[in-house]
Amino acid sequence: MYVSYIPQIIDNLHGFKTNPTQPLAAAINCSLWVCYGLLQQKKDWPIAIANFPGVLFGLIAFFTAL
Repeated sequence: MYVSYIPQIIDNLHGFKTNPTQPLAAAINCSLWVCYGLLQQKKDWPIAIANFPGVLFGLIAFFTAL
């Protein structure tokens, strides 16, 4: 799902800036889920691993859109 940010990142790098709000919200959301998964007494690795790409791609899309 978060791989869909790749075209947006490419557009941002080519000078066609997009709105940075949605990728930032997605990165924050995924960060919270990663923290939730890792802070459980019995770590919930599937949740943490599934949301980690969202943190990376969301932040990259956000910073390239600025």
